[in-house]
Amino acid sequence: MQITTPRLVLRPNGPEYLESTCAYAADPEATRLMVFLPVESRAEALQFLRDAAAEWAKTEPAYYEFAVLQDGEHLGGLTLYMLEGARDEAELGWIIRRDRWRQGIAYESVVAMMEWGRRALGIRRYIAQCDAANVGSYRLMEKLGMRCIDRDGRRKNRSSDEERRELTYEITYDGD
Repeated sequence: MQITTPRLVLRPNGPEYLESTCAYAADPEATRLMVFLPVESRAEALQFLRDAAAEWAKTEPAYYEFAVLQDGEHLGGLTLYMLEGARDEAELGWIIRRDRWRQGIAYESVVAMMEWGRRALGIRRYIAQCDAANVGSYRLMEKLGMRCIDRDGRRKNRSSDEERRELTYEITYDGD
C-alpha cells in the first residue's frame, strides 16, 4: 500500500525506518511540544515501529502509521488514529524532520493521508491537537481547513513536567 503525491510517497511505517525515525523522534527541538515524544531509546522506537507494522496487518487497525518519503529518503511520520467507537472519525498526528520544515511537506502529506482516509476508510471527521505554543502545527491545521473547537484543553508534554494548554481542531465532511 502506498499513497503518492507530486513530491512524496507515503508507505506503512515499520522497523525498516528505525534509524531515520530515531533521528527525528529523538530530536529535542522537534519534539519539545509533543505528548508522546521524544523517544527515550532506540529500543522504544523499534517497539513503536514493530507495533505500527503489526497494526497494519489487522483487519480493522486502531491506527495507521505512515512513513513520509521523498526520493526514497525518510522525512517523517504521519498517524491516523481511529477514534474509539466511531470508524468514521479519526485523529491526525505528524512529525517531519526539522531540516525539512517550512517546505510544505507536512501539508502535502497530511492532505494525501486525509484524502486516502476519506476514500478508503470512509472518514467524515478529523480532529488534531497541539500544544498552544506549537504555532507551526496549529497553522497547518488551519491551512487544512480545520477550525479550532477548544482552546482550554490541558496536556503534559513528555519532555516537560509543566502543565500546558492544548488546542483542538476539527474538520467534518458531508457524505460524498
